[in-house]
Amino acid sequence: MMTFPGSVLFFLGAACFGILIGSFLNVVIHRLPRMLEGNRPFEVYNLAWPRSHCPVCGQVLSWWQNIPLLSFAVQRGRCVACGAAISWRYPFIELLTGVCFGLVGWHIGPSWLLPCALGFSAVLIALAAIDCECGLLPDALTYPLLWSGLLFNLYSKMVSLDAAVIGVVCGYVFLWGLYWGFRLLTGKEGLGYGDFKLLAALGAWLGWSALPQVLLLSSLTGLLVGGILMVSGRMTRSDALPFGPFLAFSGWLVWILGARF
Repeated sequence: MMTFPGSVLFFLGAACFGILIGSFLNVVIHRLPRMLEGNRPFEVYNLAWPRSHCPVCGQVLSWWQNIPLLSFAVQRGRCVACGAAISWRYPFIELLTGVCFGLVGWHIGPSWLLPCALGFSAVLIALAAIDCECGLLPDALTYPLLWSGLLFNLYSKMVSLDAAVIGVVCGYVFLWGLYWGFRLLTGKEGLGYGDFKLLAALGAWLGWSALPQVLLLSSLTGLLVGGILMVSGRMTRSDALPFGPFLAFSGWLVWILGARF
């Protein structure tokens, strides 16, 4: 058991590490959807190349322009070359990842389970942000999340492997049935296939018994946010609200608070 000062230091260390990982997650969030669209012939475009640059003027960023949080503040949210505004998504994701990693570090402490929990958190943040921006939950992230959840529970025994496998099936089938029921009744698509896969992945990590809590919490938060957006005039009844971010937030919260490390 860590002492209080030790817990604070561990929180701060995990938070600083999370801010650095958040900078990489911004690369994933921006580039992965574009990579899935298909590269043009003879063009190299991946998570490592080309170097980070301004999307407006193409100016390659120097090292000091790549420092998480600090660079955004120093540049006052604008490119130093052309003056174009830098999206607030970049510092937000860095700060969010730092806070999540700090809370996970505080909750778990030094343990072999910590890297697993941090990886789980990072993938959920990336999925939520991509769904917000593009309305997409890439298989390149949901499938590894699912398989890693099964492997995690195979070795950690936090959730029995039977419960994890049933969680995968129940998570996918429930939203699949909800999707087709809504479509038959209204002729519209209320969910995407990525939502099925994300809930299946959460079932692999949390087990089937936690899925009702995840669905209830994600539905309530979705209704709350949707209501706020409509009241503020930023969304109408005809606009689609991605469900992935609410699933990701609810799954993360239920797993972190409910897991016994």
